[in-house]
Amino acid sequence: MNYLAHLYLSGNQEKIILGNFIGDFVKGKKINDYDPETRAGILLHREIDRFTDDHPMVLESKKRLWDKYHHYAAVIIDVFYDHFLAANWERYSAVPLKKYTENFYELMMGLKSSIPKRAFNMLFYMQRDNWLYHYQSIEGINATLTGMSKRTKFKSGLENASFDLKSNYDDFKKEFELFFPELEQMSKGFLSTLDI
Repeated sequence: MNYLAHLYLSGNQEKIILGNFIGDFVKGKKINDYDPETRAGILLHREIDRFTDDHPMVLESKKRLWDKYHHYAAVIIDVFYDHFLAANWERYSAVPLKKYTENFYELMMGLKSSIPKRAFNMLFYMQRDNWLYHYQSIEGINATLTGMSKRTKFKSGLENASFDLKSNYDDFKKEFELFFPELEQMSKGFLSTLDI
């Protein structure tokens, strides 16, 4: 899953949100540099990624893109699924998406001393262009994927993936809707097992 889903699945605990946000930027034993709640968020991030990568609905979505995008298919599906979460946000949260994203940026600014440099650099652009809010539109998804394409080492074709979203929209949406409730349930269960 991409950033919006990771944040949403963190619930309302600030340090878990922080840990889940920085999860990709904390490798190996560096996790021990953080307090127990932030560590729980990092562990949740890893568990969300593991569960997502192995889920049959996600594999079905990736299969549709594999021939064209190869290993980038997983990245694209993460972004597509964040689109469906954002586009149907009122089904998941009573807090409007714009307010939710503003609250997140404000929270991160208050915790910036705990954010790794690379994550903080990315956060600057995320906030400036409000990626999380703009995930709700196909134009926003296209802008995100085009930006990602510019940062890949090899030719990825990510800048073209929004066309695949449009042409297979109902299939991707159905797969997301079958997958996401299971991910929500797993995340809640995982957090309940942590000693924090």
